[in-house]
Amino acid sequence: MGIMKKKSEHLVLAKILERLAPKIGARVTLEPEWEIAGQIRYKDGRNRYFRYNTLDLNPVGAADISKDKDYANFFMRRLGYPTIPGKTFFSQEWCRAIGSRRNIKAALSYAKRTSFPVIVKPNSGSQGVGVALVHNEHEFVRAMKLIFKNDKVALVQKPVRGKDYRVVVLDKTIISAYERIPLNVVGDGRSTIRKLLVEKARDFRASGRDTSINMKDPRIASKLRHQTLNMGSIPRRGERIFLLDNANLSTGGDSVDVTSVMHPDFKKIAIKLTRDMGLRLCGVDMMIQGVISERPRKYWVLEINAAPGLDHYVKTGKTQEKIVEKLYLKVLKSLRH
Repeated sequence: MGIMKKKSEHLVLAKILERLAPKIGARVTLEPEWEIAGQIRYKDGRNRYFRYNTLDLNPVGAADISKDKDYANFFMRRLGYPTIPGKTFFSQEWCRAIGSRRNIKAALSYAKRTSFPVIVKPNSGSQGVGVALVHNEHEFVRAMKLIFKNDKVALVQKPVRGKDYRVVVLDKTIISAYERIPLNVVGDGRSTIRKLLVEKARDFRASGRDTSINMKDPRIASKLRHQTLNMGSIPRRGERIFLLDNANLSTGGDSVDVTSVMHPDFKKIAIKLTRDMGLRLCGVDMMIQGVISERPRKYWVLEINAAPGLDHYVKTGKTQEKIVEKLYLKVLKSLRH
């Protein structure tokens, strides 16, 4: 199922590259069985490759650092960028392998000292998988165990509040910037939250967006419970109910494009950070107190992504589709050199 889902998402990128490549005299060939790996062949015989959303553009070392949230945060802090304080903890198996005592028990002690609520997330995860805001010991242990099913390292952080933005940078250019809004439904005064969520999932499919909403996601139940709600609750007309704390588009979040109104100082920050972290193509995630159209005051760099997936973003509108095509045309041209 995981491969098939990734294949579905990846085909968006593959089809865009196939369509755009002839414009610069290049040709894209996909590996036929899984269609998740491809070759870009240029007129001069030069070949470049991609796999899923990873393009042959960023240096391997810098890209690997970006995949590890703790390592990336360390270097960003050293460079003077504001990051969110946190600490890594390990699965019991990994603790034994590396001789560490930073297990779930130690993580819980840290969370208590930090004081709940805290954010827990896989250290190497993406697309919001496993990210949870937890309010007590029971939720914490459950969330950590879920993370350790797929990842041996978990990151525990204090939550910060503000507006969540993804900025995509290619070299010295801002390709796109958009606010990410967590999965939510808006009440009509008649329908339950469950029905509204089913309708939202139906709207996603109708628009061609392949985002799947997991109705049984324990994070949704927890989020509702802390609002004294459940799936059977009926919100008032116009009342917006948030169902997750993370704002990833892959988990059902919405986007509001802010590329044209992004403040020049935030543009400089994102471009400089990308260069400082040794990358050419980068998704910079920021939490901002205020809005991105105003001069920076208080903000944090949440994380960076050397393979910013735009599969969900491209399906949110015609404007976004053009932005993504513009990005990948620039990428194709950049890969020639």
